[in-house]
Amino acid sequence: MEFKDFPLKPEILEALHGRGLTTPTPIQAAALPLALEGKDLIGQARTGTGKTLAFALPIAERLAPSQERGRKPRALVLTPTRELALQVASELTAVAPHLKVVAVYGGTGYGKQKEALLRGADAVVATPGRALDYLRQGVLDLSRVEVAVLDEADEMLSMGFEEEVEALLSATPPSRQTLLFSATLPSWAKRLAERYMKNPVLINVIKDDAPEKLTVDALGTLAPSSDTTDSASADPGSETTSAPDA
Repeated sequence: MEFKDFPLKPEILEALHGRGLTTPTPIQAAALPLALEGKDLIGQARTGTGKTLAFALPIAERLAPSQERGRKPRALVLTPTRELALQVASELTAVAPHLKVVAVYGGTGYGKQKEALLRGADAVVATPGRALDYLRQGVLDLSRVEVAVLDEADEMLSMGFEEEVEALLSATPPSRQTLLFSATLPSWAKRLAERYMKNPVLINVIKDDAPEKLTVDALGTLAPSSDTTDSASADPGSETTSAPDA
């Protein structure tokens, strides 16, 4: 399977081709069909496996360009660090040149980021603390968010961002699509899935970077399952999937 086999706009495929990207990584091949359909998704993948494109491409495909001044963001990506926020913003801009992407992070002054948000943005890539500051100031309005992404959720937990992340998700419409990516799935990630996601599909590409089927038992504990697992044992509120090979 190649990127051209996915339902992506010609300009997105052209951007990928220009960067020499033709074949998706395992996490991209597993996540893209589901994310492009608008499904909520939990992707378990290591850093450096290409997960950024697994959510950047669906955002690029979903959001139409807009020139409205002061427009509210329609996509929100939360990352644990400034460095990752800048990296993700750069990656999203590269595959979605039709979108205005604004990076929001701490460790720097508020002025330029505030001005950029007030001018209008299609997608905001942010660290949770700074994003919550702007939300409380009335600078960041999340009422039109269509896609919310939690990138490296386990790292955000280890850095103590639980309350900030939940406050930000609570400020977005319940109808949004939510994508969560994490190398591990701590209990907090499971609680997020229960509170803020709709029938999330679970994908694991951690083990030898080969997609692995997951199921959710009645207690909400994420656990690997074999292909012979009786689907009736899964929590009816979640879906399972066998991810395709890259």
